[in-house]
Amino acid sequence: MNFPEELKYTEDHEWIKVDGTTGFIGLTDHAQGELGDVVFIDIEEDIEEIELGESFGTIEAVKTVADILAPVNGKVLEINTALNDNPETVNNDPYGEGWLIKIEITDPSELDKLMDVNAYKVLIGQ
Repeated sequence: MNFPEELKYTEDHEWIKVDGTTGFIGLTDHAQGELGDVVFIDIEEDIEEIELGESFGTIEAVKTVADILAPVNGKVLEINTALNDNPETVNNDPYGEGWLIKIEITDPSELDKLMDVNAYKVLIGQ
């Protein structure tokens, strides 16, 4: 399993890659493995903001449907619409082309409450 060290992680298995005040959010390699083959991702096209801990979409896999929860508050800059036609990209490249949403982080101090790679590995028993 892959665990990039530069990312921050949530207990709900989302990750955020931070570049200044911009964040890319996706699902961890562990999460995609637990879900199985991803067949559909539903994020509202007109979504403008995400709220810490709140669902901003769902991911449907062969095994289940799960909410995607916001790791921080933010203004939505872009949704990865390429996943509409190729949702399996979340399985194949969860930390690269499988990103879900790009945001402007509203309160960078919220990042301090997220886990680093070592804490996330402990969470999932690695």
